[in-house]
Amino acid sequence: MTSRSPSGLSSPANLDNERVWRLVSAETADDAGQVNHPSGPDPLVIGKCIRHRRKRCGLTLGDLGERVGLSASAVSLIETGKREAKVSTLAAMAEALDCQLADLLTDAAPSRRATLELELERAQRSRSFAELGIPAVKAGPRLPLDALESLVALHDRLAACGAERDGTPEYARRANANLRARMRASDNYFPAIEDLADELVLSVDHDGGPLTRHRVNAIADRLGFSLHSVPNLPQSTRSVTDLAARRIFLPTSDSAAQRTLALAALGHVVLQHRPPADYAEFLAQRVEVNYFAAAVLIPQRWAVAYLREAKDKKDLEIEDLRDRYLTSYEMAAHRFTNLATIHLDIPVHFMKTNKSGIIYKAYANDGVTFPADGTGAVEGQRVCRFWTARRVFAQPDWTKPYQQYTDTPGGTFWCTALAEQGEREAFSVSVGTPYEHVKWFRGRGTQHRSKSRCPDPTCCTLPPPQLAARWAEASWPSARVHSALLASLPAGAFPGVDQTEVMEFLDRQ
Repeated sequence: MTSRSPSGLSSPANLDNERVWRLVSAETADDAGQVNHPSGPDPLVIGKCIRHRRKRCGLTLGDLGERVGLSASAVSLIETGKREAKVSTLAAMAEALDCQLADLLTDAAPSRRATLELELERAQRSRSFAELGIPAVKAGPRLPLDALESLVALHDRLAACGAERDGTPEYARRANANLRARMRASDNYFPAIEDLADELVLSVDHDGGPLTRHRVNAIADRLGFSLHSVPNLPQSTRSVTDLAARRIFLPTSDSAAQRTLALAALGHVVLQHRPPADYAEFLAQRVEVNYFAAAVLIPQRWAVAYLREAKDKKDLEIEDLRDRYLTSYEMAAHRFTNLATIHLDIPVHFMKTNKSGIIYKAYANDGVTFPADGTGAVEGQRVCRFWTARRVFAQPDWTKPYQQYTDTPGGTFWCTALAEQGEREAFSVSVGTPYEHVKWFRGRGTQHRSKSRCPDPTCCTLPPPQLAARWAEASWPSARVHSALLASLPAGAFPGVDQTEVMEFLDRQ
């Protein structure tokens, strides 16, 4: 079996093919060809159980290795959780250690000391510990038990302090800014996820057109899961996965939304995510699974050829990509940013904003300057009222894309945008590129032009002098405060999710 990364999560910028689960593997496929996702106890726990029983039997690493056909170093890697053993190897070890296979696959560590060693090793493998730049302490047999107890307690306290920090809106904004920087550095393109998505769509005989619900079910089946639509999904969730029964519960929404939600849930399985340690990790996982879902629904194998043909005809249009693959406009726009720079040599930017210009999502590698706060975050900031993302709302027909050239201090950008009415409020999705690349896009002949001087406050932040003179001392507006910007983030591995509600839901199923 392919070894698994001990830390669980790989951030999008660092994800590589050796650190994600290879879906189509001879060692993980049964006779029927179905891929079996590795599941069960943590490799660290298994390793502790093996070491505990090996020492109780008076065997050295070499002794055990000789009995099961492995080198002493290979046994050591398994005992330290750095290598995940095949079931056949574990069965041979159980026989050599005079115990049952189930004894090695238990969820519990074999002793109090082993439990503490596990906690210390997990803490020292976390990203938050790596960021401290402190050397790790080897949790070996020579480390006194009281020192081990103290170190684990210290890490618990550090984790608690980190949780307090992670619960602040400032930390959330910094996490968004850091993630966006990694996305920009990779041109928003992650080849390992592309490869995994490609293997999956080929494994279910996809023909390159819109991915049907039937084939989404086939993908789920291939991964050992079944999909179920339910009317009573917990309100705080968009899907719930029952890992024990390998069932994924989805809301009774339209087919397009269900396909996306199902693939996002399966993305956690494919990318081997573990419960996130903090909000930054939660956010990175969300980006990864959304990327995975888009890569399956709009496979690069066929989409790149389609886009290149459109580019050759100088007829690129986000709406066409949406209609060809029967996805939302937002997903098509996002997917275009994944492929545009790497495969089409076109730098781009993307935004999702509400009618007031508040940014929900943003990405850029084309030099456009988004408004940002002191942490570098753009989410929650307001874009210039003269940008395409806001001017689109003034159009009488929101079903048609609106194109505009905007002169900014950083250059001239051409953008295409579409406005929609969401469940709670209206929003726009826009994709733009510098003037020199507009020649590839349909809509480049638009006569709509605007000028933005932002971040100069006289552009659109400050009222015109005549209005200010008339109303500055005679107006008192009551602000509509976005409470989410003031509140701390809900605690827990999955921010905002009511875990009790989820578990009660699973019990009812």
